[in-house]
Amino acid sequence: MRVLLLFAVLLLGGCSHMANDQWSGQDKAQHFLASAMLSAAGNEYAQHQGISRDRSAAIGLLFSVSLGAGKELWDSRPAGSGWSWKDFAWDVAGATTGFTVWQLAHQ
Repeated sequence: MRVLLLFAVLLLGGCSHMANDQWSGQDKAQHFLASAMLSAAGNEYAQHQGISRDRSAAIGLLFSVSLGAGKELWDSRPAGSGWSWKDFAWDVAGATTGFTVWQLAHQ
């Protein structure tokens, strides 16, 4: 629900400007890998704090996606490169992959 609220705020609030970028490229791989690592690290950190496995997984996933959204908000400022839904899609894909790999490693 919170993710949907974030999307609604971003869509209705508008960004300063949008990026004109491609679906592939080095920066997309960087978005994917960084998000995967942040998601897995967030999961592991939360679990080490004594949080249940399910909650720690959600925390790691939301931690990574939130940082991706924050990065895109930073890019959407007037001096930035513009909001990129393509970058954000790679962030979400990476966070989901990190979540999945972490879950499989901790069965």
